[in-house]
Amino acid sequence: MSAHLEPYEHTPVSRPDDPRLGDLVRFSRDGQLAAGSCVAILGFPSDEGVRINDGRPGAAAGPDRIRKFLYAMTPDARAADSHSSLLASTTDLGNVRCSGHVAEDQQRLGEVLAPLIKQGVIPILLGGGHETSFGHFLGYVLAGRKVSILNIDAHPDVRPLVDGRPHSGSPFRQALEHSSGACHRYDVAGLNPQSVARAHVEFVASRGGRCFWNGEFTIGDLEALIADSSVPLMTTFDLDAVDGALAPGVSAPAAHGLPPSLWLQLAHVAGRSSQVTSMDIVELNPLYDVDDRTARLAALTVWQFLRGIVHRNRP
Repeated sequence: MSAHLEPYEHTPVSRPDDPRLGDLVRFSRDGQLAAGSCVAILGFPSDEGVRINDGRPGAAAGPDRIRKFLYAMTPDARAADSHSSLLASTTDLGNVRCSGHVAEDQQRLGEVLAPLIKQGVIPILLGGGHETSFGHFLGYVLAGRKVSILNIDAHPDVRPLVDGRPHSGSPFRQALEHSSGACHRYDVAGLNPQSVARAHVEFVASRGGRCFWNGEFTIGDLEALIADSSVPLMTTFDLDAVDGALAPGVSAPAAHGLPPSLWLQLAHVAGRSSQVTSMDIVELNPLYDVDDRTARLAALTVWQFLRGIVHRNRP
């Protein structure tokens, strides 16, 4: 077993005539990919970055809560064979062991991801706070690859460090300023104008990025942006971009956010594009969830991304 990982313990509950994702995905006991895997699922149970950023802690419980609902879902009945085939080529590697020291944990995540990225495996990361995304980015740095970043979020998350400490609000400033120069471009969509500082928008623009405001962009806008990427693209989905009435279990709920229908369509579009080489979903906070609404939405987001992968290179 890799010293960086601990396995996820899954208990199948389905019947033979009713297979679920948890019956098809392979679960690693030793931190190694199953033979022939093209997708890897990995948890990053960290919320110390949320604490440092003055958010409400609880996102460390997010990865396993997402799994609970993801692995109870069925393959898409409209394309059951192809969806099931992809799932059989997916390995759940478990969770990164987090120490509570954000920078060290992000480095550890990057070290786990780098060989997957080099092999062309598509990582799906389950956060954790948005500090997850800088560790995600470090996977590309350690793999020696340039990457663009598309963030679906109510906030740009380009705040400075706090007393030299990284946090859930700083991952994309860190990526843009990283000495490797590996961040080719950073774009963010779903911003709520009442929650975004002018200086942060100007910082993104000064680095050549684009900001798309909640209610002022279409699926077509983001499809064009993804298609235009000249380097691999990592996508990150922060659940606080979704309307807080429908996704209450997050670190920073939004009074007026994206509708779930648009959010889920974005996940499918990202999965469908061969430019997108990894994704993360972050900021599920089960402590504040209601009827597991947010956890179920998070799981469905991953399901839609996987369904998108099935449809790559198809009309």
